[in-house]
Amino acid sequence: MSVEILSTYNFGDTTIRYLHNAAIGRIGLELIPTALLDKVVARRKTVGKLPFVDSVPELDCPASALDSLVQFKLVGDPYPGAFAQGHTMRNSPSVDGLKLEEQKVDKTPEATTIITVLRNSKGCRIEHRLTARTGESAFEIVSRFINDSDAPVTLEMLSSFSLGGITPFAADDAPGRLQAHRFRSVWSAEGRLETRSIEELHLERSWSGAGAFSERFGQVGTMPVRRWFPFVAIEDAKAGVCWGAQLAWAGSWQMEVFRQHDDVCISGGLADREFGHWLKQLAPGESITAPPANLACAQGSLDDLCDRLTAMQNRAADTHPEVEHDLPIVFNEWCTTWGDPQHDKVLAIANRLKDSDVRYLVIDAGWYKDDASDWSSGHGDWIPSPKLFPQGLAATAKAIRDVGLIPGLWFEMETVGSQSAAFSLIDHLLHRDGQPITVRERRFWNLNDKGAIDYLTRKVIDLLDECNFGYLKVDYNETAGFGCVDTDSLGEGMRKQVLASYRFFEKIRERLPHLIIENCASGGHRLEPSMLARTAMSSFSDAHELVEIPIIAANLHRLMLPRQSQIWAVLHRADSDQRLAYSLAATFLGRMCLSGEIAELSSKQWDLVLRAQKLYRKTAPVIKYGTSRRFSEPGESWRHPRGWQAVRRISTDGNSALVVIHTFQDAPKEVRIPLSDAWTIVEEFPLTAATIQGHELVCPADADFCSSVVLLKRS
Repeated sequence: MSVEILSTYNFGDTTIRYLHNAAIGRIGLELIPTALLDKVVARRKTVGKLPFVDSVPELDCPASALDSLVQFKLVGDPYPGAFAQGHTMRNSPSVDGLKLEEQKVDKTPEATTIITVLRNSKGCRIEHRLTARTGESAFEIVSRFINDSDAPVTLEMLSSFSLGGITPFAADDAPGRLQAHRFRSVWSAEGRLETRSIEELHLERSWSGAGAFSERFGQVGTMPVRRWFPFVAIEDAKAGVCWGAQLAWAGSWQMEVFRQHDDVCISGGLADREFGHWLKQLAPGESITAPPANLACAQGSLDDLCDRLTAMQNRAADTHPEVEHDLPIVFNEWCTTWGDPQHDKVLAIANRLKDSDVRYLVIDAGWYKDDASDWSSGHGDWIPSPKLFPQGLAATAKAIRDVGLIPGLWFEMETVGSQSAAFSLIDHLLHRDGQPITVRERRFWNLNDKGAIDYLTRKVIDLLDECNFGYLKVDYNETAGFGCVDTDSLGEGMRKQVLASYRFFEKIRERLPHLIIENCASGGHRLEPSMLARTAMSSFSDAHELVEIPIIAANLHRLMLPRQSQIWAVLHRADSDQRLAYSLAATFLGRMCLSGEIAELSSKQWDLVLRAQKLYRKTAPVIKYGTSRRFSEPGESWRHPRGWQAVRRISTDGNSALVVIHTFQDAPKEVRIPLSDAWTIVEEFPLTAATIQGHELVCPADADFCSSVVLLKRS
């Protein structure tokens, strides 16, 4: 493989190299920790004579191949060989013909963008933009395909990014040193880390390079975190380097770990024709842009890589209304009324919260139901119930504001329930196979239909405005599936639906710039960067009252900012002080969201809740900007956890730290958390008699399922 360095750019501690195979014109991309550039080794040229295969002469095939920095496939081009069809659409002849047209740099005080333009003989043009923003240590990649030919072309695959050359620190196929990291997700159990060696994934290179192998994974539909998070990372354990990527897309997506030669490649983007039923025809002059991807490499652990990727989310999080900037506490009445909110019940909650540190009081599902409907299937008409709110929603919202709280309201605005009149407005709903897409008791608005948008503008935006709500909780309790009617393909129809959903969120923010928007999709099914950017915070999970809440909450530190991760603490009069503290302590792993029988708590119990709120306000700066590390021995089961878990979060300035500890079944007698340098304990919740011994925080574990929250300052 004849490869030369086309260009090199240094950003912070990362070096970006664009590579050029002059023989075929291919351009590739590498990310390397700058401190390890001298550790990069030359690749072997061929696999050579194979051991134990005496009858095979020395193989005259390359040991490695430069991976293109973008992948796409056109209908009509041959499919890739190497027994790969059905497993991957990478490395098609569509890509093979790309050659460099130009590379230029656009630099401003805020960011530097490297624009690489590729073109093939068929008039296909690719614009690959890599942006490094000031103060960030990860990079955004956006890939755009343009049809410059004089005839229509049809895409059946387009990547957001493609990164090869892993690992540059081994001359051969790096046996035993590469691991793949990804995060599984199911309802009420989000973010389980899966780490498997390349060998376990069965991605060792074939003995001759004649076979190409891919681990393609992702999800299909409009719940982007329904099986996996849109994340992939590869770690070279020997070199101590991680490469990773995170997609920003709320629809069907895919990631691939690909291997044909010595090096491993990762790529991702829209779910392709094989995986996501996607085809897109482009007329001459038309273009399409793939979803953005965030990429990073880190000399260090997976945690170090995730720190870089999640930090990119701060930029969007900082754009939300000023009231959010000190991380206010939320009360949501869902686990209080369970879909039966009423004016008097809401006011009882508001009066209990008066003079507390809670700022938002959210009315959840059910406010629209009548005698013939329920909360889960009666939504869509959005007519406030005169029985539940006899003076109207505006009166309830005003009463909430009168006690000093900001009122919030729940909508599941993108779907309609079977008990609503809107369920029958089929001309304005998504279709497939000549029928409106129906999942259980739900159908979906066609958000590219003007009538649907006009309807939602009146029913959602105007109602929030007229009633003076300051907070909107957006739920989304089903996926629209693999596609909907479109002239190009079902998958393209679903892509357009996602883009239209983005536009409606943006319309809400334009019309009501003061509004705080919460992202919820049966809990955590939309916890990906594009939805996190459009909303102030997100419901972390539907694990409302489960003992595994702190486990799930800790997982999410690797995937999203704690300042946007809303953690439930459901409080009951029957709870012991230990159980109340266990629930409250978990909220220090993100945004505190209270619910439950708040008005029925005893004075002693309420004092405990108030103490937690006061400490939470003090720890908010560390939660907002900091770096987390997790220490745990919880066993494999989340539903029946054993052992313990601790999360240590150190503020960005290094002067404050927050430690949140939970014990589970068979807890140890004490938990020890490593600390660097010297620290002093400022405050604890509850009173746990923690001490600092040398460079460790030592907390006694009084019992199974107990908790400790410790705020420290650097001595």
